[in-house]
Amino acid sequence: MKFIILRLVIDFGLLVLIWIIQRIIYPSFLHYNKQNLIAWHKQYTARFATIVIPLMFGQLGVSLYLVNTNPNIYTLVSLALIILVWGITFLQFVPIHSSISKGVLSDELLKTLVARNWLRTFLWTLLFLLSSLYYLLCF
Repeated sequence: MKFIILRLVIDFGLLVLIWIIQRIIYPSFLHYNKQNLIAWHKQYTARFATIVIPLMFGQLGVSLYLVNTNPNIYTLVSLALIILVWGITFLQFVPIHSSISKGVLSDELLKTLVARNWLRTFLWTLLFLLSSLYYLLCF
């Protein structure tokens, strides 16, 4: 019971963060000049990591616990979606952010960042909706 509520809280945190990133932060990158974006991006990624990394590890940890204690459609699908988000993050977004930090950037790259992030936005929204539904069905 406690882990279902914890999972819902973590999923909500990631939902809020991804929508702020998608609608405000990533689009704002197009309004910086190159020098300012590189300087800001290094600070942004370091600061943001202190928020998003614990949430992502928390989501993964709670999901693994729920799969081990109560394997069902919800827990298995959730874990699969979380693994997909991790894969997308490390295979697509880490390299893009690394390029930006190194100063290898263009308007095309920044637009790609926003366009590709819609998939993570959709997945984290779906994860929150699944957790909400599961919570409602359990109680």
